[in-house]
Amino acid sequence: MNSRITDGLNYFSKLSFRRIWNAVKVVSSFYFSKWSKKSVQWGIPISLTFEPTTSCNLRCPECPSGLREFTRPTGMLQNDFFRKTIDEVYKEISYLIFYFQGEPYLNPKFLEMVKYASAKRIYTATSTNAHYLDDTNARKTVESGLDRLIISIDGTTQETYQQYRIGGDLKKVIEGTENVVKWKKELKSITPHVIFQFLVVKPNEHQIKDVEALARKLGVDEVRYKTAQMYDYVNGNALIPSIAKYARYQKSEDGTYSIKNEMLNHCWRLWHSTVITWDGLVVPCCFDKDAKHQLGDLKKMSFRELWSSKEYNNFRASVLRSRAEIDICKNCTEGTKVWA
Repeated sequence: MNSRITDGLNYFSKLSFRRIWNAVKVVSSFYFSKWSKKSVQWGIPISLTFEPTTSCNLRCPECPSGLREFTRPTGMLQNDFFRKTIDEVYKEISYLIFYFQGEPYLNPKFLEMVKYASAKRIYTATSTNAHYLDDTNARKTVESGLDRLIISIDGTTQETYQQYRIGGDLKKVIEGTENVVKWKKELKSITPHVIFQFLVVKPNEHQIKDVEALARKLGVDEVRYKTAQMYDYVNGNALIPSIAKYARYQKSEDGTYSIKNEMLNHCWRLWHSTVITWDGLVVPCCFDKDAKHQLGDLKKMSFRELWSSKEYNNFRASVLRSRAEIDICKNCTEGTKVWA
């Protein structure tokens, strides 16, 4: 069976009536809010993102973690806090993402948290630079029940790879991938669904087809291409690819660059998902990398209280009113026309 179909069936197998009903309430509240221009929320998120850590071993040039530019504290997600939050919401949520900023495998309790969520029949996913997938960690990854493993591989030669993944070693990425694929076979496991994620930038765009060949050779299930978010793009950026399909930005007649998408006054993310930092702060989405828009603190209140709080609804209302006025939305190209 096609691996993508298998992955989809795996996700749907975890859905209970309660989770499906929650999804119906979330979708309905989103459409009602968009139609009425008033923020309402009848469910809790379908998807949660937890940040295992803000630490990273690489220094990627468009990443706050890689650049060491956070103004917020750095640290590690604690297992007891994670379990407390999951215990509160696991009956409704169906998808759990274990990454935001940083490299998840640097948190020594990361795979224990994955295993805990998997035992609750929640679909789990993470994204890694694959430098810590030695034989032991690869086996533990498969045994944890992780459903999706996204491996960032932004080049098929060391020379190209290191131009964006500064400090990275492509050989380790390939060896880590081989270790996971090996243990999937050894343990006769259909999970994790292994994805090569290729962030298309100018230095690597000539290797787009090469990464597909490498994926087939290694037994990777899927290849996905991602467009790169740039912080400084108005006057051009050396990382903007020349292939328009993979660029978030377009050149204007005056020589400056602008974001391609139309800014619409709604955002599906604010109704179906949220992001929890390692220290329990809740922010609207993954574009708020430095946690500037803190909607609550789970160390001080329950998740359900926070999700339906005045602060959260006010933020949703501000998006419905004028999304262009919100700083983190100005450089967002993801999901702007979904549910339009």
